[in-house]
Amino acid sequence: MFWWKSVRVKMAKGSSTLSRGLLLFIGLITFTDRLTYAIRVVLLDTTIVDGALNYKTHRGGVSGYGWREGSFNDGENVRRVYMACDIEHSEVSNWLRLPYIPRGDANRLYVEIEFTMRDCSTHRKPEEVFQCKETIALYYYEAMSDFATDTLPRWQAEQGSYQMVDSIAADYKFTNLSDYQINLKYRSVPVSKNGVYFAFLDEGACTSLLSINVYYITCPAVRKNFAFFNTTATGRDVSSVVSKEGVCVDNAVRVGNGPAPAYLCKSDGTWVWPTGQCYCKAGYQPNVDNTECLACPSGTYKATIGGDTCHSCPANSNADGKTRATICDCNPGYYRLPHANASQPCIEPPEAPSNLEIQFKDQTTLRVAWMAPDGGNAAHITYHVQCLKCNSQRGQCVECDSTVRYVPIQTGIQQTTVTLHSLNPSTNYKINVYSMNGISIPVTDFNHATIIVKTMDAIASKVDNVRVVSKNQTAILVAWDRPVEQHEQYEVKYFPTDNPFNALSVTTTSLRVIIGSLQASTQYSFQVRGKVFEGWGEWTLPVSVFTEAFITREVPTTTVSLAKDDKQTSPGFVNTDGIIAGAAVAVIVSLIIVAVMVVIYLKRNNQPCNEKNKSDCDQLHYSNVTMPLFAPPGVRTYVDPHTYEDPQQAVREFTKEIDASFITIESVIGGGEFGDVCKGKLRVPGKMELSVAIKTLKPGASDKSRMDFLTEASIMGQFDDPNVIYLEGVVTKSNPIMIITEFMENGALDQFLRTNDGKFTIIQLVGMLRGIASGMRYLSEMGYVHRDLAARNILVNDNLVCKVADFGLSREIESDTTDGAYTTRGGKIPVRWTAPEAISFRKFTSASDVWSYGVVAWEVMSYGERPYWNWSNQDVIKAVDKGYRLPPPMDCPEATHVLMLDCWQKERNQRPKFAQLVKTLDKLIRSPELLRKLAKSRPHNIFDPSVPDMTRFTSIEEWLCSIKMERYLDNFLQAGYENMEQVSRITVTELAHLGITLVGHQKKIMNSIQTLRAQLSGAVQMSEGFLV
Repeated sequence: MFWWKSVRVKMAKGSSTLSRGLLLFIGLITFTDRLTYAIRVVLLDTTIVDGALNYKTHRGGVSGYGWREGSFNDGENVRRVYMACDIEHSEVSNWLRLPYIPRGDANRLYVEIEFTMRDCSTHRKPEEVFQCKETIALYYYEAMSDFATDTLPRWQAEQGSYQMVDSIAADYKFTNLSDYQINLKYRSVPVSKNGVYFAFLDEGACTSLLSINVYYITCPAVRKNFAFFNTTATGRDVSSVVSKEGVCVDNAVRVGNGPAPAYLCKSDGTWVWPTGQCYCKAGYQPNVDNTECLACPSGTYKATIGGDTCHSCPANSNADGKTRATICDCNPGYYRLPHANASQPCIEPPEAPSNLEIQFKDQTTLRVAWMAPDGGNAAHITYHVQCLKCNSQRGQCVECDSTVRYVPIQTGIQQTTVTLHSLNPSTNYKINVYSMNGISIPVTDFNHATIIVKTMDAIASKVDNVRVVSKNQTAILVAWDRPVEQHEQYEVKYFPTDNPFNALSVTTTSLRVIIGSLQASTQYSFQVRGKVFEGWGEWTLPVSVFTEAFITREVPTTTVSLAKDDKQTSPGFVNTDGIIAGAAVAVIVSLIIVAVMVVIYLKRNNQPCNEKNKSDCDQLHYSNVTMPLFAPPGVRTYVDPHTYEDPQQAVREFTKEIDASFITIESVIGGGEFGDVCKGKLRVPGKMELSVAIKTLKPGASDKSRMDFLTEASIMGQFDDPNVIYLEGVVTKSNPIMIITEFMENGALDQFLRTNDGKFTIIQLVGMLRGIASGMRYLSEMGYVHRDLAARNILVNDNLVCKVADFGLSREIESDTTDGAYTTRGGKIPVRWTAPEAISFRKFTSASDVWSYGVVAWEVMSYGERPYWNWSNQDVIKAVDKGYRLPPPMDCPEATHVLMLDCWQKERNQRPKFAQLVKTLDKLIRSPELLRKLAKSRPHNIFDPSVPDMTRFTSIEEWLCSIKMERYLDNFLQAGYENMEQVSRITVTELAHLGITLVGHQKKIMNSIQTLRAQLSGAVQMSEGFLV
């Protein structure tokens, strides 16, 4: 319901131009969870003009006075009005033209008319009445500028002059001036040029035009999902929507590569179906209605982008005195873990370890032990050990060499001991042990303990004659002489000569060792020391040697002779003969196993066919499949009404009878074979009023027509699904017989898509496909085969929900058709939507419905383009049989085209089920990144016989008529285009300058121009879709 107030755009007295003032007519409506305002921009209002209107009039034929200007007192104000009452002449033609009205941002203009009409039968002197009508006609003429004169535009209703809007009839007619009622009528027209003239034609009516109001409707500036959408004029058509991209409000941003915020503006000035979203920045929170991002108040924070509110600071932190905080500051003496998020509390650093001591030491090893720190902050503590080598004379300490090893580790120690290896004898070391809980830094003084220790003196025991005995690419054999003293073990340290800090070591009790896993062609250095009872001796001087280079032609033949008691195994020295023999045996065994498996497989798959039924030998096999004999409880099954001997029984069983008095017919919106299709209201006492669609059976219909009409109702009455058209009931006990269904405001899907070409996001289109697939899943699970699934049989409601419709009427295949079409009571249906097996063998199944669904998906993604374009039905049948499949439409995601190709599998058993299609579409909607990759476009072959020869057109008018774009003829002629050669050079930008702004129309015209251009130049394009 709307409440209107006006601030108007005034027209100067007697002038044909509009003033610059702008008046907004604001209507309050309730939408979703908040109030928004529809805006009506008034361009002309005769009730507020001071003085005479002085509009242009013209009398044609044998007329008397024609239109005359006068005054009318409505009880509060005196209005200027126009009156006509030429009933004493025949062939009356009186014109009244309003001033030129610039359209501004309007795409569709609305005209509100208040008028009175006298009843023709009540004239005082009937003998003087030659011509009397009770209607007036409204016309309009679009123009780029105000050019009107006394003769132009021509005072006639014909091509190139005024176009008729409607013939306006009066609901109330008066019989005397003291008892009149005012009629209020609304009409609207689409506009594309800069402005428009409206004109009224009187052909013998006694009428007074009391007020004329010209305006257009806009969706108001609004904030939604933290985005601002500016005032937007509604679309050209009453069922069209305009997509408006929003801008993030202050302190809000988009996240990642998500869709931009968008809102659809409906023709009634309301916003619907918001998509995409902005989010409040860190430090800002949403207000109560999600329209603004407000700074976090003092003492609170918000760390991330999103719709969360600001939070109080966690323990031991604060945001006092600052707003917009993204994180709270830790209180003095408290710290935050490096990888902690803003919601975690600040904690104190741990105290230092206690009772640090040396448990063991020798010339090269120290074992250090300590106790955990006291206090309540000892939980989750680990330790870090720092080794410093000190100069005893100068007291300076430096970090220990990288050769020092820490067991178990140096950092992150969870126990209270650590052992340091590879230290130097007779050296002072300073050992620092740090307590850590993730926040402390090892250089602080308050969280570590220190101990200074000197390693034991070196033993006067030295290994002599270290040498390399043998080598290959990856291993070296090192040996040395037996010392005079008795040694417990030896340690060999080795490292790349150019990188002594990357040293490794091995221990052995033998006098030689093989060092393996080395790099080829690399110089290594070796040092050896021995251990006696008192400790380790000194390292020998380094011995360096290069490993061998790899030789690809032959296996290395280097051999190593070891003493009997010194033999060892190493990766660098192995017996290759054993490896080769083992590999050969393994290959032979593998071949034998494979041969046995092949024999078993062939035997199992060649069982004699006489052991089975003949059908078991077909190529199509099923295994591990359970097929229930009866439908499970609670699952409804479709019942064919034709199985009833009495069709009325099916109607009584599956439909609900409605009292005809509950139904009000408001307007006729279409027609069919059986009768009119109307829009109306269903008012059942005690229930909410519903808008409904009403199908009527025309009087005098045959019994068969009546039976077919009611059969459709008994089919629909069995269905109850959000994506299937719902039957409210039937009227059979009075005439006319009626079928009452829910009303779908946006009509058939194909026309709706063509009207709104390019206005939806990919997610919205996939959402429509999901709704259709869901409805078909429901029907197929009930056992119903639709057989006529196409975009024209999908209806769209006000919320853009798609519902399957047209459950018709019995379909019979015509045996004598030559165009490969099957027929319904509603007329022939092209084969473009029909599966090959249904055309060839009359085999209609849910699988054939899946094929049709694939074509519907192609229609949706192409915004209602005709499948297979202007090919004949026979050409379609031949092409599909040869494997041709429709190419992806423009900007079609690869994932959706793959889904179409799955639906168009030649073998019907290989097509997906509708339940699988729903799951696939759900996945695409939940993961929109899967829709970013677009399918490669495949242009049509312009020299295909089905593509018209554009070079045969000799005039622009003939060409535009062939593509049904003749409405733009004046645009081309006024811009100076005279022949088709000039047309062939037009670009998309030039089309927009011509006033052709609809994306769908631009695309259609440019496709035709590109074909013309290619045919003129002789270019050949061979790609024609997909072959499967």
